[in-house]
Amino acid sequence: MKKITVHFVKADGEIISAEASEGDNLLTVAQIHDQPLEGTCEGQMACSTCHVIVEATDFDKLPEATEMEEDMLDLAAGARRTSRLACQITLTADLDGLTVHLPVESHNMQIV
Repeated sequence: MKKITVHFVKADGEIISAEASEGDNLLTVAQIHDQPLEGTCEGQMACSTCHVIVEATDFDKLPEATEMEEDMLDLAAGARRTSRLACQITLTADLDGLTVHLPVESHNMQIV
């Protein structure tokens, strides 16, 4: 299975690079690497607590968001044109080097 590198850019500009496998879910990868994405609904697309802002150069590599995801993004604080829900991003070889920004509003209540 191909290894994929993902870069998480925190609100303070710190970059955390994580290694994942093709087929992994971005939310799960973020949580494994202690990134502040809560994912309250556990990937059921019933919240927007895994909202990320995808780097513009990577955004077009993703499949289009569903209408349901768009509806959830409407509720996300700080949403932008390249916003997506991390729970809806499955890593593929084309996404190797993916860079996502964690919104300033991100805070994982599960991390003390």
